Amino acid sequence: MRIAPTRSLSNAGSVLIYALRSPKSESSSGPGFYREELSWSETMKLSGKVAAITGAARGIGKACAKRFLDDGVKVVISDVDADGLAATAAELGRPDALRTVVGNVAKRADVDLLVATAVKEFGRLDIMVNNAGVARNRDILEISEQEFDEIIGINLKGAFFGVQAAAKQMIAQGSGGGVIINMSSVNALLAIPALATYAMSKGGMKQLTSVAAVALAPHNIRVVAVGPGTILTDMVASSIYTSDDARKTVLSRTPAGRGGEPSEVASVVAFLASDDASYITGQTIYPDGGRLVLNYTVPVKEK
Repeated sequence: MRIAPTRSLSNAGSVLIYALRSPKSESSSGPGFYREELSWSETMKLSGKVAAITGAARGIGKACAKRFLDDGVKVVISDVDADGLAATAAELGRPDALRTVVGNVAKRADVDLLVATAVKEFGRLDIMVNNAGVARNRDILEISEQEFDEIIGINLKGAFFGVQAAAKQMIAQGSGGGVIINMSSVNALLAIPALATYAMSKGGMKQLTSVAAVALAPHNIRVVAVGPGTILTDMVASSIYTSDDARKTVLSRTPAGRGGEPSEVASVVAFLASDDASYITGQTIYPDGGRLVLNYTVPVKEK
């Protein structure tokens, strides 16, 4: 099937999507394709699902929320930043399909509340995205105990709480299972001393994903991770793109020659959440512009 780019709005306000299909049989009139109107459900494989996303006030989490809403998913988003969360909810709109929960993922009760809200508002939980994360650019000899605990608490312990809370709910729902998606990073595999705590937390998340995938497979729950390269978010601006020289250094290790967009990561998340990825579990997918496979640097064009 090939989707034609033509779309139109019906009087009822629903989107009509047309496809060009091959003739159903040799008796079809004439060679080539015929145009057929598709139902909304045929093009929205996640339609009717319920998702919870942490760290969704901005960046990748916000992009995932938008993508899910566009795909017909009911979404509950969470963040410690109450004002940012409210602004994102207002921007995304969709009061019929979007709820917010202010919370800190490093606190188990806040993560449990996120899952409970999804169930209370929408009846179930099918997709959990453990996206909340922070990074600090710091010399490894200068990292304090408090800072270490903060980064590990949000990035790794928070994801662990998310895996537990989501899995318990998915198991309670019956045999339908679900999908848990952890937001990892290329730093799970790379060694960047200035991002030591962040790298350690993401390395731990790689194993969290693997162990949880094996443990939860009997319950028809897939656990996967996404490991972005340099994505153009506020966190990257504050901890990685700290100067023009820093930007050039990152891009010299990125064959694609640019930073990624949050929406490009959200597309990977949507794929992993769908049945198109039904045989993928325990794996980390890396949308990184070629970063991990490069064993040399490339020249960076001047602006």
